Amino acid sequence: MQILKKSNYNFVRWRYHALALSWIIIIAGALMIWKQGMPLGVEFSGGTIVIVHFDQQTDLQRVRQAINNGLPNGSGQGAMIQSYGDPSSNQVLIRVPTVGAESGAELSATAEAVNTALRQADVGGFKEVGREIVGPIVGEQLTRQGTLATVLALGGILAYVALRFQFSFAVGAVVATVHDLLITFAFLAFFRYDLSLNVIAALLTITGYSVNDTIVIFDRVRENLRGMRRDSLEHVVNVAVNQTLSRTILTAGTTLLSVISLYFFGGEVLHGFAFTMLVGVITGTYSSVFIAAAIVIIWQGRRPLKGQPATAVTATAKPTAKSNRRRAS
Repeated sequence: MQILKKSNYNFVRWRYHALALSWIIIIAGALMIWKQGMPLGVEFSGGTIVIVHFDQQTDLQRVRQAINNGLPNGSGQGAMIQSYGDPSSNQVLIRVPTVGAESGAELSATAEAVNTALRQADVGGFKEVGREIVGPIVGEQLTRQGTLATVLALGGILAYVALRFQFSFAVGAVVATVHDLLITFAFLAFFRYDLSLNVIAALLTITGYSVNDTIVIFDRVRENLRGMRRDSLEHVVNVAVNQTLSRTILTAGTTLLSVISLYFFGGEVLHGFAFTMLVGVITGTYSSVFIAAAIVIIWQGRRPLKGQPATAVTATAKPTAKSNRRRAS
């Protein structure tokens, strides 16, 4: 389905502007993480989460004071208290960053202490509706496994694209994927979303989504090289991006509709996943069009691609419509 017929946009000319914009966002995100740190979910930092449902609307400040004063050894001082889900549901999430020993009944000691502190402070009738406990050892293991999964995914992408296309294409695909991850991390830091297992799952999904979009463009570049061997690489890439533009818009648009629905109607638990996917789909489409191709052109420099004569590298980029008329004649 073609929603844009005979599009002839010069995307390649904006490659340096796109790279500059990406660097600004990445550096701003890095500064945010350096100053305030990256919020970590309980899976990675270790801790206890208790979700309680109150019979009527309660004051979060009273709950915070009850936890600060009621937990032993001052462990409640660093607790995070916030509304959970729809405000009308009267649910409160209490997260305590420390846990007991990782064995036997002591594992749930902090959760029981939270319930005891709330009862003693008489903050109103309540009942516990959810509990999540992760020890620090498990958190460290999940951190290692999440990092390893991401590194292996990037390595697999590099090997696959290098074998199927050329090494410069592989570099472009990997740089674009790393770019997407860094941009997503920056927005997670800006909006203070916790880095949880759901977010890691979304990041790995983004990796596959972005590479798939990039591969479609690279495949069209390879096909165009057969009939445009004497055209410059910039022109060949520009034609390929325009030829796949309708497909890119349709794929990104339908995915965004699903992700937006998930964000608004998927519940509190899926907010981090949906937000990560939302940012990832946008930046993945952006990087496939602007970043991946720009890296290939910059990396290739004045060297011709395989199957392209050396004179094509110094050729000036021609308008797409003009080249099409010349080939048709």
